Amino acid sequence: MAYSKDRLKNIYDSTSGYCHLCGKKLAFINYGKPGFKAAWEVEHSKPKSKGGTDHLNNLFPACISCNREKGNKHNKTVRNKNGIIKAPLSIKARKTAQLKNAAKSGAIGGALGLIFGPIGVITGAALGVSLGYEKNPDKN
Repeated sequence: MAYSKDRLKNIYDSTSGYCHLCGKKLAFINYGKPGFKAAWEVEHSKPKSKGGTDHLNNLFPACISCNREKGNKHNKTVRNKNGIIKAPLSIKARKTAQLKNAAKSGAIGGALGLIFGPIGVITGAALGVSLGYEKNPDKN
């Protein structure tokens, strides 16, 4: 099936541009280009052979090798083989998780900084926020 650029962007953004089966970062511009770095295809979560549709909630980005290896297997089977528990977060969910991680880590850093006084609180909180925001929310 041919997809419009807008539809491909929605599919790609549904996992923040990561393969939903192995977690590798994909390159939007390399859609459907076998042999290119970070190339990807649209993968049907529930295969069409098992009644899956072309509805957006059934379409995910997957690197070409993962998509072809999956065939009509269940996502969980392929993800488990790759050590992945769940699909990567969407852009919106990723941003929310990053902010929660930053707030939690900032609070912990600030509390630990109490040992060193006011400067320690500020430094600990700032460091905690920075580290918390950078933590991969897909690993939570």
